[in-house]
Amino acid sequence: MSTSDTLIPVNSPDEIPTFKDEDEEAYFWATHSFGPGMLAYADEYPDPLLDKLIPVRSQSITLRLDGDVYRRLRALAERKGRRYQTLLKEFVVERLYEEEKREGLVGG
Repeated sequence: MSTSDTLIPVNSPDEIPTFKDEDEEAYFWATHSFGPGMLAYADEYPDPLLDKLIPVRSQSITLRLDGDVYRRLRALAERKGRRYQTLLKEFVVERLYEEEKREGLVGG
């Protein structure tokens, strides 16, 4: 039996949930695959929906933090009920957006 035989087929965009974070999305796509129904009409979907249908892999990086910063990040993430990596990604995205606004790269 191949790996694809053990995956749960997704035959409609309605079967793809809204994910609360990348970990949840990664788990979903590790256990699911496009089924025959999805593959049969995938070309008919407009571009915005394709973004939801085709999972995008994130880039893994190594980041060194001072011990104190790492402990504070983990403590805050635990208090918020999130994984520290998820919280850190949220911080980076928010700050990146603020810097892009300041540089006039995005509206806002």
